[in-house]
Amino acid sequence: MSIPQSGGGPIESFDQLAAYMEAGCKPRADWLIGAEHEKFGWLTDTRQPLPYAGPRSISAIFDALVARYGWQPLREGDNIIGLTRNGANVSLEPGGQFELSGAALGSTLAVAAELQEHLDEVRSIADPMGVRFMGIGAAPEWRHEDMPVMPKGRYRLMTDYMGRVGTHGTQMMYRTSTVQVNLDYASEADMVKKLRVALALQPVATALFASSPFFDGKPNGHRSWRSRIWRGLDDSRTGMLPFAFDDGMGFQAYVDWVLDVPMYFVYRDGKYINALGQSFRDFLAGKLPALPGEKPTLSDWADHMTTVFPEARVKKFIEMRGADCGDQAHIAALSAFWVGLMYDQTALDAAWDLVKGLDGDTREGLRVAASVAALQGAAGGVRLLDLARAAVGLSHAGLVARGLGEEVQLQPLVESLKTGQVQADRSLALYNGDWGGSLVPLYEASSL
Repeated sequence: MSIPQSGGGPIESFDQLAAYMEAGCKPRADWLIGAEHEKFGWLTDTRQPLPYAGPRSISAIFDALVARYGWQPLREGDNIIGLTRNGANVSLEPGGQFELSGAALGSTLAVAAELQEHLDEVRSIADPMGVRFMGIGAAPEWRHEDMPVMPKGRYRLMTDYMGRVGTHGTQMMYRTSTVQVNLDYASEADMVKKLRVALALQPVATALFASSPFFDGKPNGHRSWRSRIWRGLDDSRTGMLPFAFDDGMGFQAYVDWVLDVPMYFVYRDGKYINALGQSFRDFLAGKLPALPGEKPTLSDWADHMTTVFPEARVKKFIEMRGADCGDQAHIAALSAFWVGLMYDQTALDAAWDLVKGLDGDTREGLRVAASVAALQGAAGGVRLLDLARAAVGLSHAGLVARGLGEEVQLQPLVESLKTGQVQADRSLALYNGDWGGSLVPLYEASSL
């Protein structure tokens, strides 16, 4: 989940909303890569989730990262809720998922090095405490009531709202973890092509990175339960964005969709003001019930844009959001997969040719099939294994064309394509075999 945004001053013209996105356009030479991943902390003696406060806790790890490694604390009231250093942030998801939002970097190799540095720093503090972190898409055993609640006003509002819409919102907030990569675009047309490719191939990412086959202490019938949860969350702000494939798609069409998504909050003076279910269009007219007579700033618009959760999201860049968190090699592989497809024009054009014939029902069917069966899924006559092989091949070619040696990071995906088995399949095989139906070994097996 995002920290409060700094978008700018008062909105004086409706055109500023699309202009905010257009301001993200960059020449190819300036394109960068920003990676994010979430992970669950757990206590090695009890296998319980890492609490927020206490001698073995999130706040204790934050304090040590500040003292030893030069991170700067971010606070909400008296509570430390995040860290910042050199363009990177460490933040907290609602259930204590520990998230690194990396700096914008020039290569996937630099992203992998940043990940390694982060994990080394965290391990140096957590290991002596008897704390480890799991790279996995969903908490395998913990119940909702087991999860710690982070002291963030945004999450208190969202928890209430999620309990009233959809069926799985609080599961997403408190018991799932993802990995994503954020990429630049050059122009409106480039944004549209990248968004369409991103949306159409998110099911491939879901399949390749599926690592959440357990929930509530048992197999859940899906390879990616995290992806299944997103299909039962809040239809007004999630999904595959069918309108993105319509003629006339551009910044304004995306703005129009976001404006129709109900609000969560307005952030003022360090506090979250409840605006649940209210309309940003009313806010623009000075008629928001939460702040009568007040009109929004661009910071408010930037905040509202963080409360939509489609499979690929546009802000001043595009976020690829379809993957479960996994082991370290897979975390690095996600950035490589999308950079290879998106940052080489030949690969991007070929990727669009690969998916442009898929209709909306097939794209949605593949999304469902990926969550259930990963690479063994199919929809509309399209097998995910075949689509994944083609997509990874294009990504590999795109990375080779960049000439930086990044293609080596695709190796975990190449291995999965050889066998048709992903992290979730391997965990299920162990659970049904060597682990004897126990999830205890999963904690160490998935530790980062």
